[in-house]
Amino acid sequence: MKNLQQITLILSALATGLMAGLFAAFAYSVMPGLARSSDRTFVEAMQNINKAILNPVFMFPFMAAIPLLGLAVVLAWRGHGRAALPWLIAALVLYLLAFVVTSGLSVPLNDQLAKAGSPDHIKDPAAVRENFESAWAAWNIVRALLHTAAFGCLLWTLIVFGAHWTQEAADAATLTPRPLAAEQPDGGIHPGPEPVTGSPTAHVGPTLQGQRAPWAPGPRR
Repeated sequence: MKNLQQITLILSALATGLMAGLFAAFAYSVMPGLARSSDRTFVEAMQNINKAILNPVFMFPFMAAIPLLGLAVVLAWRGHGRAALPWLIAALVLYLLAFVVTSGLSVPLNDQLAKAGSPDHIKDPAAVRENFESAWAAWNIVRALLHTAAFGCLLWTLIVFGAHWTQEAADAATLTPRPLAAEQPDGGIHPGPEPVTGSPTAHVGPTLQGQRAPWAPGPRR
């Protein structure tokens, strides 16, 4: 269960991060760059982009992120790391909102632009551009922010899960019993030596009368 949670979280974060980076790049580079183009060039470029982006490299992470996030929520609810559950739910909700913006607003604008026909045969490319550019750019910024917020929630989720698993490992190490005696080569178990305390004579037996211990000083002369 723990390994499945880790894999699901990593894949969810990767898919969400890819979408956040893609739409953010359109917001701060692609659209400002196309804004400097002529009307006919703008229409032609956006039509070509909308056709080229419909490929597995885009569609797989874009579509797979939703079931991955749903699975991550279920695993967190049933297993480890419930402290991160609110952040996972927030990431799922934010991604769903961004998905709705794309499918309900951006895609219809793309279809509208495609229906305008070939740029070489459009009589008024400025009107086609005016009906598309400002609205598409605005909603693209919205979905870029939503995807970025979802990605941020997932990054924080990974931090919370990491702290939770580290604490679990520390608790398990604390509860592990330690050996009380060492096993000897003869196969027996013998306690260690008791510490010697007190004076040097505390554990020395009585000596014979008239004899002195080897370590005792001799009589003074």
